[in-house]
Amino acid sequence: MAVAKLTLNVDAEVIEQAKRIAAEQGTSVSALFGRFIKALADEQEQRKPLGKLTRRASGLIDLKGRSDKAVLAEALQEKYAL
Repeated sequence: MAVAKLTLNVDAEVIEQAKRIAAEQGTSVSALFGRFIKALADEQEQRKPLGKLTRRASGLIDLKGRSDKAVLAEALQEKYAL
């Protein structure tokens, strides 16, 4: 894998935090940054985009502080007269 230099501008406090975390993990700030970006990219790839129907239906009901499982259970009870 080819390695290239990258310059970042961040607060001095963030630099110190990065150095401390890297030292605690026995690695370099560069390696730490590389793993962080790779983890973010992997997470994005795992997310599946919502389908057209789901996007259109989102926001149609108000959960009123209830969990989605509670709303589903209530709907099934109504549907099957339980």
